Amino acid sequence: MSLLVATALAKSFGALDVFRGIDLRIEAGDRIGFVGANGAGKTTVLRILAGVDEQTSGDVARKRGLMVGFLPQDPPPARDLTLHAAMLEVFGPVLEQAAALREMEHRLADAAAAAAAEAAGDDYEALLEEYGHAQAQFEVAGGYDYETRIRQVLGGLGFNEDEHDKPLAHLSGGERTRALLAQLLLQEPDLLLLDEPTNHLDLEAVEWLEEVLLRWKGGLVVVAHDRYFLDKVANRIWDMNFGRLEAYRGNYSAFRLQREMRLDRQRQEWESQQEFVEKTEEFIRRNLAGQRTKEAQGRRTRLERFLRDEAIERPQDQQQIRLGLTTQIRSGDLVLATKDLSVGYDRPLFYAEDAEIRRGDRVALIGPNGAGKTTLLKTILGDLPPLQGRVRIGASVEPGYLAQAQAGLDPDETVLDAILDVRNLPLAQARNFLGQFLFRGDDVFRTIGTLSGGQRSRVALARLTLKGANFLLLDEPTNHLDLETQEILEQVLKQFPGTVLLVTHDRWLVQALATQVWRVDGDELRAYKGNYEEYLKLRGLEMEGAGKPDGDDLERQVQLEADRERAREERRQRKAAERRAEAAAAMEGQIHSLEARLAGLSTQLEAASLAGDVARVQRLGIEYQQTDSELHRIMAEWAELA
Repeated sequence: MSLLVATALAKSFGALDVFRGIDLRIEAGDRIGFVGANGAGKTTVLRILAGVDEQTSGDVARKRGLMVGFLPQDPPPARDLTLHAAMLEVFGPVLEQAAALREMEHRLADAAAAAAAEAAGDDYEALLEEYGHAQAQFEVAGGYDYETRIRQVLGGLGFNEDEHDKPLAHLSGGERTRALLAQLLLQEPDLLLLDEPTNHLDLEAVEWLEEVLLRWKGGLVVVAHDRYFLDKVANRIWDMNFGRLEAYRGNYSAFRLQREMRLDRQRQEWESQQEFVEKTEEFIRRNLAGQRTKEAQGRRTRLERFLRDEAIERPQDQQQIRLGLTTQIRSGDLVLATKDLSVGYDRPLFYAEDAEIRRGDRVALIGPNGAGKTTLLKTILGDLPPLQGRVRIGASVEPGYLAQAQAGLDPDETVLDAILDVRNLPLAQARNFLGQFLFRGDDVFRTIGTLSGGQRSRVALARLTLKGANFLLLDEPTNHLDLETQEILEQVLKQFPGTVLLVTHDRWLVQALATQVWRVDGDELRAYKGNYEEYLKLRGLEMEGAGKPDGDDLERQVQLEADRERAREERRQRKAAERRAEAAAAMEGQIHSLEARLAGLSTQLEAASLAGDVARVQRLGIEYQQTDSELHRIMAEWAELA
């Protein structure tokens, strides 16, 4: 069944047409990945579908009673609520039901007393039946487990329990966006529209969100630049470029293949059309003034009609950067080695097992936000001294650093000056070079502070290209880059003749490039051979206790195994604690339910006793004892877990 259908959708800002003539449909169960170049209009389409903005023309038909949840890119305004209170807003009807149940319990007690005194009052049996129905509805609505759901969703999105009472006004913009996402997931709307939901999530939170969205029962449209995320979650892809939207079936990998086939077919059709047009025009030129004038005039008329009514437009290609990352400097075989390394500021963030990077390696450094990945890069670069141990840089190694969020750029400097700071090129050569990164004309005189995140990323890549470094340290290099540019960067890094160490949450990039994966996990950095899928396999074996260390030195093997077994035991204990916490939370819901049931039975017993109904008192007494016994059993188990 269709949740939403849009026909002939168009949006203009003054004389500028963002898009025109778009038709789309969202069915129940659709998980649509929405892709396209930056500025193509994806966010505008999403806002129109959400009802936030109005279209210039066209129609949007929504299923009657459709509940739509919308996550914008910009953080919502801070409100005078705590994080937990904001989550409770979702359960307003459930909280009202709870209040109604408490009020009904008071009425039941009053009715029982009135019945005992043979005074006028509500019909007790009718009220008791009403209370039973209300209690059943409360349970179906999640009245006994909403607190557990809140903890699970906030924890999955990276909020610690000590942050639950934090005011929204004290959260960062990214944290407020995560809080809004948590509210939407708790609401479970019929149609969920998400604009870049992974921007403010670390890897563990993204993986958790993937699992939630794979089980999503309603419709989903998600704008994302995370290719691995789209590959796992989406079952359809919308591709928006040049004011048009084209739909594809399957995930991101299927879309790439289908799009290439479609573009090839369109190019062939256009080339065949051009060949037909050229031959027809040549015939008209040769015969218009000769013996076959009439035939030539007829062909000209048919050609004009064809060009007006049937001819297809030339397929447009998206402008792409020309990224030439390379180096002429050959480093020694050993590029980097760590020994007994501990990194941090006032206190250690983590300890690193001894590791090496050899020439040609591509090492992906992954882990939660705030774990210390950027701190490690700064320690390697010598900007921050190690707290313990040492970092050894190999011979003839020339590092090149791409900072996260383009932190090395001066917002008051122009694009042109940012390039000339790295290498003093002739002006014409500098402008031609910037043209390869899509900065043309007066764009080169714009200040860095006026650029979008994607444009600043292109400036940072341009500066890195000029340095000619043979050891690239890249901190979230795909942030703010559209999918086309991400794929170009991936291909360039594959062909780069030097060595790469990149901090990233981009699992697609890790899978495509990595020869090693370094993971920061708690207070430890571990190295794994292979790409992302191989890392997952090794990690799985390790979690099962089957991971075995490499190395020929027996003493070192024994020490490594002891260290890793200790780390595995700590992880097992953490997992066990998490399982206990989940079980305890589930038991809390059961305890609340049983306590409510006992309260109801107590009220009924009191009324039956006052009425002298011995049989009913006996039956309710047995049920009360059984319920009370079950409550004590569960509370004993809960106490052990807690």
